[in-house]
Amino acid sequence: MKKDVISTHQLNALHALLPLLGDLAVELPAEQRYYRVLGALRELVPSDALALLRLEQGELVPVAAHGLASDAMARRYRVANHPRLNAIIEAQGAVLFPPNCDLPDPYDGLIGSSALPVHDCMGCALRINDKTWGVLTLDALTVGQFTEQDLQTVETFAMFAAATVVAASRFDDLLRTVAGERKRAEAYRLSARRPKPEMIGNSDSFRQLISEIDLVASSDLTVLITGETGVGKELVAQRLHDLSARADKPFITVNCAALPEHLVESELFGHVRGAFSGAIENRLGKFEVASTGTLFLDEIGELPLAVQATLLRVLQGGQLQRVGSDKPHVVDIRLIAATNRDLAEEVRTGRFRADLYHRLSVYPLRVPSLRERQDDIMLLAGAFAEEKRWRVGVPSLRFSDSARQALVGYSWPGNIRELEHLMARAALKAKKRAASLKRQSVLSLELRIPRSSGHPFHEHPATDSTMIRPPIPRLSGHP
Repeated sequence: MKKDVISTHQLNALHALLPLLGDLAVELPAEQRYYRVLGALRELVPSDALALLRLEQGELVPVAAHGLASDAMARRYRVANHPRLNAIIEAQGAVLFPPNCDLPDPYDGLIGSSALPVHDCMGCALRINDKTWGVLTLDALTVGQFTEQDLQTVETFAMFAAATVVAASRFDDLLRTVAGERKRAEAYRLSARRPKPEMIGNSDSFRQLISEIDLVASSDLTVLITGETGVGKELVAQRLHDLSARADKPFITVNCAALPEHLVESELFGHVRGAFSGAIENRLGKFEVASTGTLFLDEIGELPLAVQATLLRVLQGGQLQRVGSDKPHVVDIRLIAATNRDLAEEVRTGRFRADLYHRLSVYPLRVPSLRERQDDIMLLAGAFAEEKRWRVGVPSLRFSDSARQALVGYSWPGNIRELEHLMARAALKAKKRAASLKRQSVLSLELRIPRSSGHPFHEHPATDSTMIRPPIPRLSGHP
């Protein structure tokens, strides 16, 4: 009777996975587990770059990578826009793309030196119960480095690794449930209509902020968010809501600076018909609209003193009166406020009530500026570049070496908002240049930002005639 035997590549793959199976009995962060999967694969199939991506709502999200630029980890690869990734998901096994493959590589400009093209590319989907969990991708800069034997090895490895990765994910989900964490990552990232902006970062100051957010989110404490303009205070407020017991209730945002002074009380507390000229019907204010949920008052330092007094009474008594009415209405909301002003100084100068300030700052949260998050600049730039590239229809958008230096060296007075706007302009300029190219190519960025020293950056001459590397001029007002 003929006995089944295990092939050499199956045995090697199983041997590489044994430590990962042992990890299932140990409490490890999901990120560490994912990187251990890539480490095991790299031992089996030497590569210049490897990545593990999880499939979420039609997008592949990197969860671990070796050999890719730092900004690649913050990108989201919409499968419909990346033919190679789509081919990997649709295939029944591992896929080895020929060196002269016409399909655009999603990692163009994100692997190794900017002067070296990617030659060999291979990938395999990870499936559990016929459902795709994600994909493994491997890239090499040497033509012919990947063999048919490597293809079989990756296919076998993916079969075992899928079970390992999913088991690790379920184990981490169980730990989070037991710990009482209310992670709503998918709801936070995607709304029914369009993706929500993410909080992206890996710097010490960012991690500290996230730690504090997660600590206070589960409580009902009033939070005062401070920080410069453009640092992402609304994202902090959104995360506080998403991780709270009120997450499935309304999250209402009010920009106090945008409210006309004569309508502030009506907008916040509502009014009854005939309360003032133009009040032709009863109207709920934002406090009642946000009932049982979260009310976020942005730029609260702009509120007039008279309205501050009314707001204080509502917070102290838990009930309000609509403009033009004496009838009290009970309100049940979690209040989050934000400002770019120094409210303590505003109190000293008499522009803000001291009692309201103390009522608001039960738990203060300071959002660091982008200058304090040097390690996060390229992560954020990568995320914005991928989003803007997709929106304007640019096939690929990457950073040249001097562009990276300029991004990291700039002081960013406008913080994250300024960086996002810069990436939007760069994507539009890249689209214009791409139209003149004979083939789709990796494009450099034209960044109009100065070095911290005040001297402009200049690109080195392009080694590829299809790459466009214009000089970066000074900003107006800089020497």
